[in-house]
Amino acid sequence: MSHQSIVEKINIHKKQPNLRFRLKKDVETFTDLLFYTLFDIETPVADNLEALEAKFDSLVNLACWEFQKPCKKVWANYVQKLPNILEKLNRDAEATVNCDPASLSIEEVYMAYPGFYAIAIYRLAHELYSIGFPLVPRLMTEYAHRQTGVDINPGAQIGDSFHIDHGTGVVIGETAIIKNHVKIYQGVTLGGLYVAKHLQKTKRHPTIEDNVTIYANATILGGDTIIGANSVIGGNAWLTDSVPANSTVYHSPEIKIKTQTDV
Repeated sequence: MSHQSIVEKINIHKKQPNLRFRLKKDVETFTDLLFYTLFDIETPVADNLEALEAKFDSLVNLACWEFQKPCKKVWANYVQKLPNILEKLNRDAEATVNCDPASLSIEEVYMAYPGFYAIAIYRLAHELYSIGFPLVPRLMTEYAHRQTGVDINPGAQIGDSFHIDHGTGVVIGETAIIKNHVKIYQGVTLGGLYVAKHLQKTKRHPTIEDNVTIYANATILGGDTIIGANSVIGGNAWLTDSVPANSTVYHSPEIKIKTQTDV
């Protein structure tokens, strides 16, 4: 096969006219700048908002494929929401420093806690997702996923003072609802009971009410599954049914003790 025929065959099979991978890198740059604008004391807010607007306009050109480019109107509404998002994130950080005895300062939470970083990028992406801006929110949360091991779909609805401890392996699905003052640990999955494309517009993931704690590697599945307020879900629990308020659910392992004759 000649070099020219190889080129032609590759071009024939490149079928996605809107697939530009520089969008991925541009989203990562935008996300970093947005995070620093909100949190880094040495980053000038006024200057950065102008730079962010220019970067956002570039993202619109890459990710908004409608002819009239209606996404250009998104930035003005989005930037007005940033103070409220920052206020929520400060409450998330306070929740972490107040409940984790290993945290030495709130500055440590902002700079060193992967759970907080994943929540921050989720909250920034969720507002764009709610507006209907295509692809960019998903790329933002996937960027955080790659860095932290925490996979939060931007469509999830998460209330105030949310805390993820350790973080690695956490999965929160698109239609999950998490209310206020919820704490979850590493390896927790809030997922769908089963996967089928026709369920795309249905609630597939669980609801977690106020003041719930979910310990490591617990799996909670299903759109009709509700974990009642003030409940504690123990590590390694597997739930596909609702749990009443004020419940404790735990996995009881079978323990066999070897005797001398068993050795």
